[in-house]
Amino acid sequence: MVVQAHRDLALPRWAYVPGKQPAADHDALERAKALVPVRYDGFVPASDPALRYGLALNDGGFFWEAHEILEAIWKVAPQGGRDRILLRACIQVANANLKMKMDRSRAALRLLRDAAMELDEVAIRARSGASIGFAGTFAVDNLKFSIRERLTKERRDTGPICLAVT
Repeated sequence: MVVQAHRDLALPRWAYVPGKQPAADHDALERAKALVPVRYDGFVPASDPALRYGLALNDGGFFWEAHEILEAIWKVAPQGGRDRILLRACIQVANANLKMKMDRSRAALRLLRDAAMELDEVAIRARSGASIGFAGTFAVDNLKFSIRERLTKERRDTGPICLAVT
């Protein structure tokens, strides 16, 4: 399977899980990180190839790798903006998916609760007329629903939470 977020970005050769593999496929990640600008002006474009790749990595089961790419984008996203808050929530979801894969359900549930709070903040800021960009096009309510569903006892044993819920 090839992620079509950018013509030159293929999936890593393996999904890194700490404690199970000696290292991640850093070559694939470096190509994506090279697409991240020094900073974003005003907002993170929803069509940004590194962003699309990071989201696709999560949905393809590459949770550690998704965290790495999304964190690189988060670091240069505008301070205090909705995009940065949404990126933090997506990073927490990717990390929660990784924790679930590692059978660390308590840590995963804590991360999902944190992500839900971040999504609440994105929604509040949306009502106050915040910027356009990633947060302006992302289906925040759909992701919140998926997280809240997972946090209920009867839904804890399902698969990973996808970020392509837009």
